[in-house]
Amino acid sequence: MKAYVVGVGMTKFEKPETREWQYWDMAKEAGTNALSDAGISYAEVEHVPVGYCFQASTAGQRAAYELGLTGVPVYNVNNNCATGSTALMLARQFVEGGAGDCVLALGFEKMKRGALGGGADGGDFSTSPVARHYGVMAARHGFEMTPPTAQIFGNAAREHMERYGTTEAQLAAVGAKNHRHSANNPYAQFQDVYAVDEILAAKTVHRPLTKLQCSPTSDGAAAAVVVSERFVERHGLGARAVEIVAQAMTTDTEESFASGSCIDVVGQPMSREAARQVYERSGLGIEDVHVVELHDCFSVNELLTYEALGMCGPGESGKLVESGATTYGGQWVVNPSGGLISKGHPLGATGIAQVAELTWQLRGEAGARQVPHARVGLAHNIGLGGAAVVTLLRTGA
Repeated sequence: MKAYVVGVGMTKFEKPETREWQYWDMAKEAGTNALSDAGISYAEVEHVPVGYCFQASTAGQRAAYELGLTGVPVYNVNNNCATGSTALMLARQFVEGGAGDCVLALGFEKMKRGALGGGADGGDFSTSPVARHYGVMAARHGFEMTPPTAQIFGNAAREHMERYGTTEAQLAAVGAKNHRHSANNPYAQFQDVYAVDEILAAKTVHRPLTKLQCSPTSDGAAAAVVVSERFVERHGLGARAVEIVAQAMTTDTEESFASGSCIDVVGQPMSREAARQVYERSGLGIEDVHVVELHDCFSVNELLTYEALGMCGPGESGKLVESGATTYGGQWVVNPSGGLISKGHPLGATGIAQVAELTWQLRGEAGARQVPHARVGLAHNIGLGGAAVVTLLRTGA
């Protein structure tokens, strides 16, 4: 059975502690918008997978109850930065497996200011779920007094520069592109435009990454209504339906750790395998894709993901972004929303927000950031620890 996205909604992503709201307020806003977009009521929803990382157990119920008290199952999902896409994947599986015709995937996060701690409990990385990952990093690079997540991705950037000659300007070009794109996104946390030189001159977080190449902590929520083909037909939603053509999740394998490279530790092998599975299942390739929302938690991860998705060969990603191939007028438009770097990164919402953006793009509803003639979109969401989810969407319109 096929699965379709027929309604999406999200809040504006906000800097933590700048808006007076609770996580259930933002979830209600995003969920209500998604249901309204689909033209249905919450009473028609049969399952609600809810993604978040920083709230207490059963916070999903607390959030979903703001939409209605119908007694439907609510599933609490936590998969680090891939939490939102994991909730969406559960929604698709419910529909494709025949467990329900209408599922609401919901993701939210209310975060604190400042850098993420990297998953350590009280600073003790031996108890962290990502202790193996940071152990590999420390064995090769040592451990510096910089934010842990920026450090492990920054070290991946150093390796890429040493191995392939990637330049700091090419890394900064990712940030410049995504900040430029976000200027047209009213949902984005930041809408300021910066030149490459300004990004290079910004405060260094962990060399070579500057502040304007790093995703911020954010508050916000996103939601998507996923339904069956018969639901689409019964409700006359064909003109608004975007098909989930294929989707795959992968986790770490021996390849993630065997090389001792941070490029592998932060997930490039997971992303490559998830993309391979999606292409195989769909019969489509990256050459068929028009618009991409990918996990640019740091600028280097966008470059690593270009290679993992097959947009270029190993080590060619710096030249690819520099060429203009991943912005308007190029072969693909990558992160027209502004990506995590500029749109923001509330962990539980990020993966669903990517699909919301692609749904608007594929329907031709993205306003000033619309990608011309977009018919196939790809979302890539990754979480350290680890999980990579790749989703391929298509519209027949």
